Amino acid sequence: MQEFLIPAMPFLAMAFAVAAGLVLSWLIRKTVLRLNRRRPQLQATSRVARLPLRLALCLIGVRIALALTTDDGGWRAAVDHLLLIALMGSLAWLAVAVLLIVEALVLSRYSVDVADNRRARRLRTQMILARRIAVALVVVLAVGSVMLTFPAIQALGAGLLASAGVISIVAGLAAQTSLVNVFAGMQLAFTDAIRVDDVVVVQKEWGRIEEITLTYVVVHIWDDRRLILPSTYFTTTPFENWTRRQSEVMGTVEFDLDWRAPIEDMRAELRTVLDATELWDERVGILQITDATNGYVRVRILVSAADSAALFDLRCLIREAMVTFLQKGHPESLPHVRWEPVQPAPSRGTSRQPAVESPQPAGPQDSQLFTGSIEAIQRSRAFTGPGEEVFEDRDKTLSARN
Repeated sequence: MQEFLIPAMPFLAMAFAVAAGLVLSWLIRKTVLRLNRRRPQLQATSRVARLPLRLALCLIGVRIALALTTDDGGWRAAVDHLLLIALMGSLAWLAVAVLLIVEALVLSRYSVDVADNRRARRLRTQMILARRIAVALVVVLAVGSVMLTFPAIQALGAGLLASAGVISIVAGLAAQTSLVNVFAGMQLAFTDAIRVDDVVVVQKEWGRIEEITLTYVVVHIWDDRRLILPSTYFTTTPFENWTRRQSEVMGTVEFDLDWRAPIEDMRAELRTVLDATELWDERVGILQITDATNGYVRVRILVSAADSAALFDLRCLIREAMVTFLQKGHPESLPHVRWEPVQPAPSRGTSRQPAVESPQPAGPQDSQLFTGSIEAIQRSRAFTGPGEEVFEDRDKTLSARN
């Protein structure tokens, strides 16, 4: 019986270690949830750490059980090496899960569903980027630690340290563009230039910042397209941020109308439209004439709204209401094109000459040298010939000679 139990001791110890690890992980999770029972969002978030926690505790228990029940041998060294690599991977997985839990707990204290959510959006942007940087560091450290467990790689690393300077220069030159984008992404996050859910105008497109990564920024365009720009774009190119300090914005609605436009009636109609809608934030609502040239009167309406989306709808509402108001009640105020003939002024000459009727303006195809003015008509008469009287006198003289 004793001879049978001695070979089975390592397997029994590993089974007991796995069971202990599962029980311990369950106790840790229940304790954490009880201490944070006032935070219901932790229950859903903590599930991401349940599996890596179990795996890490079970691997630690199995390594301890093998160390206590077996001797140092060839097979144990290989198994212990595999368990060590698996333990490093599970600990890295657990660290990433803990980072996700911390991010969720911090962001749960600041809601982005309120009207003034500038601070919450800034914190959310910074936390997301900080978590991504931390995850990248954890992965790099885990991979490096696993590689250092192999003796051949350790010797190779010692040889590479001598040429670390040259390698760093070559790597820096090769990854120059990527590194620039990475530093630009960090600059955007921690200098508060843009935040997630900011309203911006880039590349003549209006949209919201949907995602900020270490290398690029995703802009959700108003028509559900995504505009993906490198992080360096926002650090080197001017752009509009409509929610940099506050979300309240102002906009205009312009009309080119006739000079007979009823301005006071339009002001009354504007006040009626603004009082009847919730899109207006009651800050600015005025109507002014900003220009009166080229036969038109330019009317500009300036209004304000709580955010850019409400402002767009408000401008459309006012434009439709004013067009309907003018069409139904004041059609004479709509734009008109006028043409009025001008009578020529009478001549002021001292000589008593018979009044000459001013000819009608000739078209482009009838334009000639001797038409278009009184002087031109008089000049044309000088080139009409001798007249009928001259021809009659000539005929009489010829008859007398014969």
